[in-house]
Order: sequence, then C-alpha cells, then structure tokens
Amino acid sequence: MIGSVLVYVQHLLGIGHLRRSLRIVDALAHEGVRVTLISGGEPLAELARTSAERLVQLPPIKARDAEFKLLVDETGRSVDDALRTVRKSALLAAFAEARPDAVLIEAFPFGRRAFRFELEGLIEAAWLRRLRPLVLCSLRDIVVAPSDPRRPGEIVERVRKRFDFVLVHGDPAFIPLEASFPLASQIRDRLIYTGYIAEADAAGRATKSDDAAPEGEVVVSAGGGAVGGALLRIAIETRRRGCLAQVGWRLLTGPNLPEPEFRALAAALPERVLIERYRSDFPQILRRCLVSVSQGGYNTVLDILAARAPAVVVPFATGRETEQNLRAQRLAARGAVEVIAPDELSPERLALAIDRAIATRPAIVSIDTGGARRSAELIANMIRSPNREFGVVRGLPV
Repeated sequence: MIGSVLVYVQHLLGIGHLRRSLRIVDALAHEGVRVTLISGGEPLAELARTSAERLVQLPPIKARDAEFKLLVDETGRSVDDALRTVRKSALLAAFAEARPDAVLIEAFPFGRRAFRFELEGLIEAAWLRRLRPLVLCSLRDIVVAPSDPRRPGEIVERVRKRFDFVLVHGDPAFIPLEASFPLASQIRDRLIYTGYIAEADAAGRATKSDDAAPEGEVVVSAGGGAVGGALLRIAIETRRRGCLAQVGWRLLTGPNLPEPEFRALAAALPERVLIERYRSDFPQILRRCLVSVSQGGYNTVLDILAARAPAVVVPFATGRETEQNLRAQRLAARGAVEVIAPDELSPERLALAIDRAIATRPAIVSIDTGGARRSAELIANMIRSPNREFGVVRGLPV
C-alpha cells in the first residue's frame, strides 16, 4: 500500500457530491491507497459499496429545503451545539486513528461554510501533527457565488494559508474556475485541473438483461430528486397532452424525492409511462433513449454528453444556485442541449424543446473526463514524493 488518505464529504440535498467523492475513493483504492471515508450526509445505499478501507458515518445533517437556509438532523430537528460537538469529536477521532498522509475535503472552503465548526478543527489537527499530512480541497467545476462580497477574499486567504492544493474536477477548456470564481488567478499556484469525474464505463457498453430499458424512450430524470418534483409533474402533464404519446416515457425520480410526492406521481400516470426511483444503468439507458429531459447537475450532464443523447435541460436555479444554469448555458452555446429556464417551464415549452432536441443532432462536446483516475494518481504521487516535507510538495508540476 502506498499510504493513506482521509476523504471528507458532506451532501445536503442532492447526491452529486457523494457520487463524485465515491469515484475518487474507488480510484484511490485502485492506486493502492488506503482510504478512510467520512460521510456527513444521510446514509445512502451507495456508501455500502464503497472501496474505502473504513467508512465513518457522522450523525447525518441535511438541508430541509432547496434554499439551504436551515440544516436539520435525521429527525428533522434544527442542528444544535450538542450535535456539532458530537460530529466534531467523531471527525477528530477518525483523523487520529487514520493518521493519514493526505486529507481531501470536498468543497471547503469554497462551500460548506456551515461546517466550519468541524472542518476548521480537522484542518488545525492536520497542521499540528509533526509530520503534517497534505491538506487538499476537492472542488466541483463551478463555485456557487457567495452572497457576501467579502467571502471570495476570505476563501483566497484560507486556501493560501491552509491548503496545499485545490483539485478542480473540471476542464478549463470548457469551464475555467474563473467563470464562477473571479479570484481564481490569486490561487493559480494551488490549482490543479483533474478533468471531470465521470462514470467509470466510458465506453458505455450496456449489458443486455431481462429488465434492460427498451430503445426509443423519453427519459426524464431528476438527479437526487430532492428538488425535482416540479420537473417530473410538468413532464407527466406534457405527456398527457399528447407529446410523443407513441413511445414509452421513463421517469427516474432519484432517491431523495419525498415518498408522499413519489406516491402521488405514481398514482396519476398516463399509459406507457413508467416511474422508478433509481437505475444503476442510467448511463446506458441514456444511450438508448430518444431524448433526455433532466436538470443540469454535474453527473447527469456528463452522462448526457457521453451518451450523445438529444437532451433538454431545466437547470436547478433556486436562490443563489447558479451552478447548473452556467453549465447548461455553456452546453447550449455549443449546440449540445436545449435549455429551459426553470421559471419558464410549462408543458407547452417542454414539448417544443423536446421537438427541437430530437430534430437537431446534438453537437459533440469533447471534454476531459479522466478526473477520478487523475485525482488518485496525483494524490498517490504527492504521498510518494521524495520532496515532501511536512506535507508540502515541492517541484510537483501543476
């Protein structure tokens, strides 16, 4: 084994952050690195399949609504100091036991500000250790714009003082970090673009099975599902009014769509419309579909591009959530998808967008999707580096 890495991930509403981190964990294990995975969100089925040597589930915290204004525990009660203390103690205990060579923290300090109560303690513990582990940030391609104009400067200062590198899981030829974080130039020496972290089966050869989805479906997907109810309802109404009534429609709600909402949707389906929570072969289903209708999350967009599927994207854009809209608009500008603003979504607009997507062959957008493997190789090489001294890697090409 090369060494060990502690990976921290906190998902609040969707599951994209978790899936991205799990792919990095798998790639690290493939490189022969021992991984301790710390998960702070709701325990999901994906966690049971992790390649991590050890999984530490913190008392879960989630967002109560799409505005992320109120964080709650697993019973729905507001997060209090007692829960914060328990989580921080568990996190520091896991760090002490793992004695990692590197700590990889998802999103922070660009996001997850509400978790400073435990993350600043973790980073401080790392810096106080005599042989300090590397402190790394695992960052999505797009940063959500902060509401406080002072925050970008504070992020830059924290990165420069406390982080060795920021691994940006994107492709600067498609969306550079500057597009969402204008001060990126001030931390250029810390940035390493890894490429996007995509589905491992890049070739996309589906294995035929008895329950394989047929070709020529309309596939409507809502990511994790926590904020996908409106899209699913409009899609059903669009089909009810006659849009592509001659083909099957498959609705994938995601695991986080509330159960009452799932039951209400399932009870009012037109003919030839199927509703499911989740399909592990979603990338392969997209390769066989007539058209995809979805939100614009990181993982879904990568699956659409890999499948080269005609696609309509309705980005999640509540409050300050600009991430999906930026990604969707970049794709639309390249002719890869049709985009409908969420506040303009209606059965009529969706039907027209579906027709346009099918009639126009989607443009091929070539982006780097080797991010999981490259992230793992970078971290493994940092750990092995003979120039490493108290966690500082010198001479590493960035």
